[in-house]
Amino acid sequence: MHVAHLSLADFRSYARAEVPLDPGVTAFVGPNGQGKTNLVEAVGYLATLGSHRVAADAPLVRLGAERAVVRAQVVQGDRQQLVELEINPGRANRARINRSSQVRPRDVLGIVRSVLFAPEDLALVKGDPGERRRFLDELLTARTPRLAGVRSDYDRVLKQRNTLLKTAALARRHGGKGADLSTLDVWDQHLARVGAELLAQRLDLVAALQPLTDKAYDQLAPGGGPVGLDYRGSIGEELMAGAGGREDLFGRLLEALGASRKQEIERGVTLVGPHRDDLVLRLGSMPAKGYASHGESWSCALALRLASYDLLCADGSEPVLVLDDVFAELDARRRERLAELVAPGEQVLVTAAVDDDVPGVLTGARFSVQDGTVDRL
Repeated sequence: MHVAHLSLADFRSYARAEVPLDPGVTAFVGPNGQGKTNLVEAVGYLATLGSHRVAADAPLVRLGAERAVVRAQVVQGDRQQLVELEINPGRANRARINRSSQVRPRDVLGIVRSVLFAPEDLALVKGDPGERRRFLDELLTARTPRLAGVRSDYDRVLKQRNTLLKTAALARRHGGKGADLSTLDVWDQHLARVGAELLAQRLDLVAALQPLTDKAYDQLAPGGGPVGLDYRGSIGEELMAGAGGREDLFGRLLEALGASRKQEIERGVTLVGPHRDDLVLRLGSMPAKGYASHGESWSCALALRLASYDLLCADGSEPVLVLDDVFAELDARRRERLAELVAPGEQVLVTAAVDDDVPGVLTGARFSVQDGTVDRL
């Protein structure tokens, strides 16, 4: 799979941009602050419906504009598709496929698949659990787009349950009559049901990633591993131990919700469920977070991305590889090894401030990005 043409309208710094792309390696080179990352960010947005740089959509729309449009011509084998997303901050986004009538934005998931390497990836090792949950869930959705609906359902149920708990907590704190919690059992059922589906998918994903991550780490830093992945569930080690299929997980989540109910009512928030879980990375026998050196942390983060790429390739559709200013962050050894590993990709998009930041093995098209223009060299 590759993107043959990228069109932007009022996206970030671009009033308009038309960028024809080829398979193989394409490097966008130019001084910082000129819009290189904006181009690859647009590709990532089509793949995930989100940005790797910001949590909200508003910063993606050019200052003074009401909306932004990202459009791409996507080629997979002998099939071509035109996918378009209209970004409307504060309102519902819109999507189209092959200029047809409007579809739901999540219906475009799976048309563009990408794996992003970026300086922000260090947060996968050193950051909060939310960074690692997001990594897992975006990879789940890339592999199985229908899971976007599961994630959406879980977020909706969690929001409703938290609202009920918050109301109860506020009433207790102010000495008023306790809130009506008669529906809490129903929300427990809903949360446990959709949570079990999400949890089962994450556990399967971690099991699939484990050997691929260890292999990738050894390719980047031979002899430096092994690397381990442990899924740490908020329901507790005892309930997580030996967890089986979805029905078993459903029962265990219900049990954990019941055990934590008193504390949840006091604090006004849901304390167990996939939204509180974490992915623990181990380097040898120690957790990478807090123990790994800067270089080891980088290798762990890169290994996760390479494992994601291998997993998506195994599914039958090679994703676009995006390397956003990542080589400038790496020492010479890791830079060359990463470049050698990604060079054979069907499409590799690289951003760099100067040509010297692009390893020599990554030969291909070059674009100059400066003063709001994108020119092929």
